[in-house]
Amino acid sequence: MTGITEHLNRLNCRISKALANSGRGPDDAQLLAVSKRHDMAAILDAAANGLTDFGENYVSEAVEKIKTAPPELNWHFIGRIQSNKTREIATHFDWVQTVDRAKIARRLNEQRPDDAEALQVLIQVQTDPEDQHGGVSPGELAGLAQLIDELPRLQLRGLMCIPAPSTNIEQQQKPFRLMKELFSQLQSDGHDIDTLSMGMSNDLEAAIIEGSTMVRIGTDLFGPRPT
Repeated sequence: MTGITEHLNRLNCRISKALANSGRGPDDAQLLAVSKRHDMAAILDAAANGLTDFGENYVSEAVEKIKTAPPELNWHFIGRIQSNKTREIATHFDWVQTVDRAKIARRLNEQRPDDAEALQVLIQVQTDPEDQHGGVSPGELAGLAQLIDELPRLQLRGLMCIPAPSTNIEQQQKPFRLMKELFSQLQSDGHDIDTLSMGMSNDLEAAIIEGSTMVRIGTDLFGPRPT
């Protein structure tokens, strides 16, 4: 049994327990493997253990992996988006989880290849005004969601967030509860969305309680990142 197999078994137990405790089904939350800084050997090991979706933060590093990876893997961009990187992101990734402004959405739409399927998009929401991770404010969310729905090469799938870290589960739940409310409001407004990407290694239980459908796990799956 490899280290990744052991780590994945533990993570699956945590996710299953959190789902059961929340009264949700066993398949209601997916694990996104955050593979930034890890090599293809680690990614292939994770894929051999049944994982299909991988998250990357750095465009150039990710593109090199994507070019040599098995075609059945799905690649999610989860880092801050620079305008000069949108063409590479639009060309090589299947999902983009960190769209937070109209300019980026329009560039991704314009630069998505004509022969590719629609780029699956999540809007990153800023749950704390002091947060430095980026994200659209809750008050501007509806307008950005409407814009994305009108762009033909983008498919809006839902929301993501990166809240401030906390060790208190009640404090952890607050931003996730806000996200669920915003998500439900978008659905009520007619947006066909199904994905809430929230929760990482230290707060996945709190995220699942509040409705996360995708948790993003790096170190607890792959181990420490190489320097």
